[in-house]
Formats: sequence, structure tokens, C-alpha cells
Amino acid sequence: MEKRLYDEMVENVKKVNSEINLSEKRIFLFGHCNATLELIDLLESMDLMTKGILDNSDVKQGQEYKGAVVIYPRQIGDLAGEDSVVLITSRFYAAMLQQLRELGYEGPVRKVIDYNTYAEYSLSVDTMSRMKARERHGAELLEELSKKYNQHFKVFCPFNALGDIYFMISYWPAYAKKRSLERVVFCVPNPVLADVIHMFGDYPVETYEQKELDAMIQSVIYTQDENCFIAHQDRPYVVNLSKALYIKRIPLEKIYCCGVYGLPVGTVPDKPNSNLHIYKDIASIPDGRAVILSPYAKSVTAIDPKVWEEAVNYYTGAGYKCYTNVIGDEKPLDGTDAISPSLLEIRSVVERAGTFVGIRSGLCDILREAKAKKIALYPDYNYCDTKWKSIEMYNIEKFDYNLLATEAIEWAKL
Repeated sequence: MEKRLYDEMVENVKKVNSEINLSEKRIFLFGHCNATLELIDLLESMDLMTKGILDNSDVKQGQEYKGAVVIYPRQIGDLAGEDSVVLITSRFYAAMLQQLRELGYEGPVRKVIDYNTYAEYSLSVDTMSRMKARERHGAELLEELSKKYNQHFKVFCPFNALGDIYFMISYWPAYAKKRSLERVVFCVPNPVLADVIHMFGDYPVETYEQKELDAMIQSVIYTQDENCFIAHQDRPYVVNLSKALYIKRIPLEKIYCCGVYGLPVGTVPDKPNSNLHIYKDIASIPDGRAVILSPYAKSVTAIDPKVWEEAVNYYTGAGYKCYTNVIGDEKPLDGTDAISPSLLEIRSVVERAGTFVGIRSGLCDILREAKAKKIALYPDYNYCDTKWKSIEMYNIEKFDYNLLATEAIEWAKL
């Protein structure tokens, strides 16, 4: 989960705790997803235990995380009682609340994350009024953008995720050719995402606060502006591409290729070809005798620390220098040095080191073309509420190894 959303979740949980004293409640969460698992971790850090996870998916029933077992929402009546609360991290808060009330649950229900400002599944007068106000604000921002780029096609990227941006931009040239689009400006919620786009060319990129970007996208949806395009496979939640996944497993890359852009399945994506930088201290990294470890990802469930400990022990014992790729206040793994190359430098670092081991995240997509031994580690969880595992959805053919982190990894054999 990105820091902005995590901080919001922390603040909201604290507010809920001050209102109803969570230590005196049986805590249930609705919706088994990465955000829910991070919420369980947060509650645990506050000495609060989660009683269970409510989910309608048949496939997820019985799964467990830190003592919280996935159950059907209808079972809450037998387990909750008056001393209970349901916390929700999902964008489907309104529908979940309605289901709970229809099931007869009368306890408090709280939303602890507002994923974006236009994903409100309610037709109340208050909600519609706020949505109209945001649409007007978005229209004003869109007009300003159009004045600055009056001859440009406008592409909006609503989600702050490296992997999504990588797929979006790698298939853009084929889509632009298909539609004879020559000038384009990309709009993103994080300046780091601009670096990903610039790996593929000198495209103009505008960065907005998430809520500003959401307002512009809402305006695009309402006005059906034909000079704008929302380049995402799920957000802004008016697209039903994800429903195909309940029937057939489709890799995320192909969802972008065929679903978002409508390109033939065999379309060859572009590769990063420009603006790649050499890390300033590249000479300090042992050439071919180092390992870059990447244990952190904002949108992926963390891997058991023992897995990283075993990796560090093996590689240091084999004479490799180990580094942990860190950002901000992230801490290096024990026995490793911290290293913080930019996205434009990371490929040079990995190629110099010779080996990369990382949790499967967008950074792995950035390193697809890196000439080094590359190992991706996958937490054992299902993609959304489908029957497909993350390793099935996100497997990278250009990596030497795609491994479930729950298995015993024999590092010496890799």
C-alpha cells in the first residue's frame, strides 16, 4: 500500500479506536485483500487482534492470516455479538455495509481507507452533490491542461503503481500508431512514475495530487471527452475487464495489451530505450559478486523475514556483498548495506551486481530487461477474489526464477 493511503488508514483506525475502544471489541474485516492484511498488521502493532475476515469468495474460505480466518459474511451473526466492529478497506464499502445490514448485523461498520474520490457507490443526495462539485473542479483542471497542451492527446494514469505504468507505456507506441496519435501528454499521481515513462521516450508528463487527478478523471468520464484516455485496467471502476479473470487466467500484461488498448495478443511491447542513468557510485559495487535485495513493496503483502534472512546468510556465506534497496525510512536487512538508486539508475546497479532478489512488485517489471540473474519472490495469496494465485498472474518469463516465498528455497541450487 502506498504511504499516503497507509498513513490515512493509520489515522482513521486511531479515530475509530478513540470513538469505540477497539480493545473491547471483536474486530472483523470485510474483504480479503492486501490492504486488509496490512490492516491486520497495523492492528497487531496496536496489540489488537482480528477475529475474522469476511469475504463472499468461495475460494478464499478457510484461508488464515495471523489467526484471522476467512469466513462468509453470513457467519458474522454467530460470532460477533454486540461487542463487535467491522472495518473495511475496500472501495465497495457501501455495498458491504448494505449486505451486513441485510444480514441483520447492527454493530458499527467503519471505512478506514478512501481509495479515491470518485469511487463512491451511493446515489444519496449528499454523494451526488459532492461528485458534481468534483466534476466541476476536474473540468476546470482539464481546461487548464488543454490550454497548455492544446494539440495533445491526454492520457490519465490513475493508479500509483510502477508495474501498471510500465505496461501502460510499453504498449502505448502500438496504440498511438493504431489511432494515428502523434502528440500525447501523460498525467500521473507521482513524479516517480514520470521516470518510468521517460525510460521509453521524452514524453511530456504532468504530475497531480491524487484527488486532483481523480477529479479530472471524473470529469473525463462525465463529459466523455474523446481527446482523453484513462489507461488502466481497473480504475476508475467503470471497466469490467477484471470480470474476465473469474473465467480465465489472463496475465496483467495482456490485460493492458488487449483489454486496455484493444491491441492484438501478439503485439510486441516497446522496451526501455532512453534516459537510463549509471549509478553514481557504481564502481563501489563488486562487479558480478554482489546481490541487490528488494524486500519492500507498497502494494504487496510482506514476505516472512526468515526468507530474507536465509537469502542473506547464503549469499554472504558464498562471498557476495549484499545490498538492500531502500527508499525513505526503510531499513536495510541485517547483514546488508543500504543502497538507494533512482529508478533510472537501478538497472545499472543490478547489472553491475550480477544478481537481483526481490519481492514481486513493479520494480521487477522495471528490471525485466536487466542482464543479470533475477529472482522474483511471491507471497502466497490470490489475485483479488479470483481463484488465481499471484504467481500465476504476475509470473515474469524474463526472470530466471519465479518462486513462492512459502516454499523452502534452496538458494545454493539457484
